Order: sequence, then structure tokens, then C-alpha cells
Amino acid sequence: MERQDRDLAFMLRYENVAWYEDGKVKILDRRVYPTTVRYEVCNNHQEVAQAITDMVTQSAGPYTAAGMGMALAAYEARDMKEEDQVEYLKKAADTIATARPTTTKRMRIIVEGCLEAAERAMKEGKRVDEAIFSHTVDHTDNRYRRIGRVAVNLVDLFPDKGTIMTQCFGETIVGLMLREAKERNKDIKVICPETRPYFQGARLTASVAQDQGFHTTVITDNMPAYVMEKKKVDLFTSAADAICLDGHIVNKIGTYQIAIVAKHLGIPYFVTGIPDKGHETIDTVTIEERDPEFVLQAMGVRTAMEGVHGYYPSFDATPPHLVSGVVTDRGIFSAYDLHRYFKDGEKAELVL
Repeated sequence: MERQDRDLAFMLRYENVAWYEDGKVKILDRRVYPTTVRYEVCNNHQEVAQAITDMVTQSAGPYTAAGMGMALAAYEARDMKEEDQVEYLKKAADTIATARPTTTKRMRIIVEGCLEAAERAMKEGKRVDEAIFSHTVDHTDNRYRRIGRVAVNLVDLFPDKGTIMTQCFGETIVGLMLREAKERNKDIKVICPETRPYFQGARLTASVAQDQGFHTTVITDNMPAYVMEKKKVDLFTSAADAICLDGHIVNKIGTYQIAIVAKHLGIPYFVTGIPDKGHETIDTVTIEERDPEFVLQAMGVRTAMEGVHGYYPSFDATPPHLVSGVVTDRGIFSAYDLHRYFKDGEKAELVL
């Protein structure tokens, strides 16, 4: 098969997201990329779950890591009786799926698919770890292919020559929308807010855009309003950690305020992804709050006086009236009409 990660940036190639091999999982450590290329090597599925919790990988990275972690769990249980293997894998699935609370519902889709692959392998007498690994690679490739369709629909909205602003790191949609724009010879400049405290926009989104040959500018998190007006931004786009069926968009903290500014300036905000059947309303989403110490430092260097308090919600929720449209593989939907996406019984899938 032709892999769907062709011509994408280094960090978007499957082996450089998360990879199972020889009874271990290696995960590109995005906490230090691009200044350092380092892989976290996990020897058991608990270490994979901890790596997800610790933000070794984020955006869609945890979904690939989850599948690879399930393959590793199968390797750990390889000498158990079949019924014990099944029980072990179910427990591993729960451990991995709950590594980060805001995305638990999406993670469960991933691990449940791995459990189904494991059951098929057992019935057919095949190695369970290899079956889960193959399932994960196939699922990742299918996800990239599907995101490619999202990218086509999103790039239809790009000007032939203009400037777009992103927020945080939208993983594969960033790489695929830029690949699509390049194939159409669109002259696009990319502006990336840094997205503290992990600086995913500065380190990850900007690295992908630069790798793929686009004029890329990083700004600090308090600059979007001025920059949108001064640099005449044509379009604001982000992925989402949850797209609720009531039209609320859950994404990296800061998305909400940029969406407010975009609305005020008449700049469209297009979200990419697939609506989440598991989130009928915003009330079903748990906004993860992480260690407040992270906001008191920058890349390990403390910036605040001892005794000062920090507060670190990882995500915010943008209401539907600020969303120009939700761009999916099946077209562009109003944030007020997301149930229509499932009119043909379409399954919820991960598109990030």
C-alpha cells in the first residue's frame, strides 16, 4: 500500500509518532522536539500510559501510542491462558484509555478496536501482539486517508495567496492541509501562536510547516488580536480534542479567545474533525487541569517568584456562535447541525 504519510514532516511519519517493535514501544518525545530528537522507550503498557499522561506525545499522538501500547500489553500477556490474556488486555485498555481525562471517550474507541483485533487473532491462532500492531498501523493509515479528505475540504477555503493562523498542534491535519495546499500551488503563510506552557505551536506546528516548505511565523500567546489585524489573517483554523454535538469545540486553552477576536474582525474560524457521538453536550466533557507549576516556568526555567500560584486548565470550550463551520471528511457542517453528520449511520472516528 502507498502510505498516507508520504511527503509529510519528520514527526508525522508513523515510526516517529509511536512504534511497537521487539517487545517495546518507542515514542518521539515531543516535549523536547525539535531542539532534541529523542525517543521515550516503554517496556510495558503502564509506561505507555504514563508517557501519554506526561505529554511525551499529544494531539493525535496518544491515539497511535494507545494502539502500540495495546500491542505491547499483548506481548506482556503472551504466555498466559487465553482467558487470562483477554482479562489482561481489558485492564490494559482501561489504563491506557484513561491516561488523559478529556480524551477518554476517543481513546476508548482506539483500545476497543485493539481488543477486537486481539479476539480475532486468538480465534485464528495468530500472534496477538502482531495482530494489534497491524491493526494499529492500518487504522492510522486509514485515519490519515480520511484526514486527507478533510484537508481537501479545508483547503477549498484557503485563498490562493494569503495567511492562516493555527492554534496548538493539530497533528496530521496540519501536515495534510499544507501538503494539499502545496499540491494546489497555494501561496500560504502560516502564523502559529506559541501555546504555552508546552509551546506546541512554536515547537511542533511551526516545525511541521517549516519542514514542508511554508513561510512560518511564531507569535506569543498574547499577540493574536494585534497580529490578526496587522498581518491581515484570512482564516483561523484548529483541530479539536472534542467536537460536541451541541456545537461546542474543546481545544487547547486559548482557542476560545482567538475565536472571539476572529469573530470581531470578521475572520472565519473553521474547525477540523469529526463530531463526537460520545459528547452530546459540553457538559459531558471533563476539562483537564494539569500541574500549575508548569505555568510558573518556561521550558524548565522558572519565571515566577516562589510562593506565586499558577493555574493550568489544558483546554477551553468555544461556543457554536463563534464557529464558521466544522470541516469534516463529508463536507462542511454548521456547528448547530452536527447531528446531520450521522444521518447515514456514520461511525465516530478520530480526525486530528
